[in-house]
Amino acid sequence: MKKTVFIFLLAIVFTACKNETKTESTVIETVEKEDITTSIYPESISKVFDAHGGIDNWNKMQTLSFTMEKPNGKEITTTNLKSRAELIDMPTHMQGYDGTSIWIKEKGENKNDGSRAKFYKGLMMYFYTMPFIVGDDGIIYEEAEPLTFEDKTYPGILISYEAGIGESPDDQYIIYYDAETGQMQWLAYTVTFGKDGKSKDFHFIRYNNWQTVNGLVVPKSVDWYKYENNVPTEKRNTVEFTDVVLSENAPDAKLFTMPEGAKAIE
Repeated sequence: MKKTVFIFLLAIVFTACKNETKTESTVIETVEKEDITTSIYPESISKVFDAHGGIDNWNKMQTLSFTMEKPNGKEITTTNLKSRAELIDMPTHMQGYDGTSIWIKEKGENKNDGSRAKFYKGLMMYFYTMPFIVGDDGIIYEEAEPLTFEDKTYPGILISYEAGIGESPDDQYIIYYDAETGQMQWLAYTVTFGKDGKSKDFHFIRYNNWQTVNGLVVPKSVDWYKYENNVPTEKRNTVEFTDVVLSENAPDAKLFTMPEGAKAIE
C-alpha cells in the first residue's frame, strides 16, 4: 500500500515538473517574438519610429491614399503598401504600376510620352511615408553630422541602400529629428536616378506640420527649401496633403491593372 502511494505521489511530481517546463518555454518564445521587430533597428531610428506611432503599427497598414492640390487640379495617389502597386490620378493623365509594369493613360487630348513615369513612380509616396519607409529591408543606417537651423540642432541618421535595392540604390537620405521628442523635422536627399554613382548634392524638405491618421503621425504638409553647400536656406514652396487614408485592408488589385487604351512604359 505504501509503495503504491509513493508511486502515485512520484507521478504527480513528475507531471507538475513537466508542465512547469512547458510553461517556461512558452514564455521565452513569446518574449523572443515580441523583441524581434524592435531589435533589428538602431536605437536612434527606433526613437523616431516610436514618436510617429511605431513601426509595428505601420507594418499593419496595407493601403495609403492622399491628395495633393496642383495648379491644374488634384493629384490622387493610392498605394498598396505591401506590393507597392500604385495609381496616380492626375488632371492630364493616369499613371499606374501593377507590381510588374508601369503604364500611362492620357485624358482627353492631352499627350504624355511617359518619359518621367519611372522617375515619378513612388516618388511622392516615398516622401509622404517618411520616416516609416526607411524601415524597409536592405537599408543601412549610420550616424550623420547634425543639422543646425535657426539656432536649433537636429541629430541626423544617414540612410543608404544595399546593392540592387530599388530603382536608385545610390540614393541617400538623412533624417534629422528633434533630440527630445524623436519627431522627424527635416529630410535631406540626393537624386541619382539615371546617373552613375552617389551624389554629394543634398536637397532639403522640412517636416514640421503633422496629423494623426489611424494612430500614425504623418505629414499634413511639407516645405521644400532652397539650399547652399548642403544646408537649407529659405522656404521655396509648400505641398499640402488632404483626404489621407491609412487602412489595414488591402486595396482592390483591379485598381492598378492597366486599363484599355493605356500604354506600357518600357
